[in-house]
Amino acid sequence: MMKNQILDTIAAYPVIPVFYHDEVEICINVLKACYEGGIRVFEFVNRGAAATENFKALMAYKVEHFPDLKLGIGTILDTEAAKKFIKLGTEFLVSPIFTQELAKLAKEKGILWIPGCMTPSEIAAAMHAGCGFIKLFPGETLGTGFLKSIKPLFPTVKFMPTGGVDVTQSNIQNWFEAGVSAVGLGSKLFVKNQTGFDYQAISQNCRNLLSWVKK
Repeated sequence: MMKNQILDTIAAYPVIPVFYHDEVEICINVLKACYEGGIRVFEFVNRGAAATENFKALMAYKVEHFPDLKLGIGTILDTEAAKKFIKLGTEFLVSPIFTQELAKLAKEKGILWIPGCMTPSEIAAAMHAGCGFIKLFPGETLGTGFLKSIKPLFPTVKFMPTGGVDVTQSNIQNWFEAGVSAVGLGSKLFVKNQTGFDYQAISQNCRNLLSWVKK
């Protein structure tokens, strides 16, 4: 049930910020800025020493303030990490890779797992392991031409490029015209100014992206 709810939320809000920072306050402020910009699916990544503690804090903040937000964890490379974040309440898992072990665990736990794939063979392996939603990674290397070529081979699979997706209308529309179901955005989304992150600009980026997707 939960898995379908998250897929429905992604379908309705197909722009997913992908973020990590060592400072918990910055993590919460970025989450708030994205939420204010209309984001309802957010991927925090397991990419630094403070990942576990900061994820706990984000999850507590989300539960209290943004109950309709879906919060997941990315950069999951093994089942040990997956189990740890499942215990902490993650609502979905994202990986830059595909492994049978992670597919099996996600199936057992009934949790949405979005594996990263780069070749038709990897996509086929993920599909046969029960993954219907796949991250194209790295997106900038593969590009829209790759997706257009392979989409007819996998008509039932939904794709999300991550890495190199830009915050421009033309880039977003090119990806959606090529047939993606969502986009994951990293550094290009998180604008900085002289003093640090520009939270108003981040909110505006999110609003722009969601409006372009709806077109």
